[in-house]
Amino acid sequence: MQATWNLLERSAGEALKRAHAAGLGVIVKEALANGRLTASRAEEPLLEVAREGQHGPDVIALAVALDQPWADVVLSGAATTEQLRSNLAALDFTVDQELRQRLQLLAQPAEQYWAERARLAWA
Repeated sequence: MQATWNLLERSAGEALKRAHAAGLGVIVKEALANGRLTASRAEEPLLEVAREGQHGPDVIALAVALDQPWADVVLSGAATTEQLRSNLAALDFTVDQELRQRLQLLAQPAEQYWAERARLAWA
């Protein structure tokens, strides 16, 4: 099963958990919210956490997605070697309960997320 899940849009989380429990492989797409969770567009508190830990926001956003017990594969969407190198640091980033709570503030209602996504300029 493949679905969007990220720090902003978490509405599929329970369905993905059930799918994983039923034996389906779960692929997370848009883990960086089409660029909205990267250095050029991330919002507080993600930027604050990134500055504190001296990591890019992409690292933290991907690490949280990878930390989901039901996530078998997390797609990064990297388009350049530099982005891939940065994204790979998520594999070594530890996500703890305090971080999860701080970043919960980023979660948006699904309708808001998808409305903002629809307004993105696609190259």
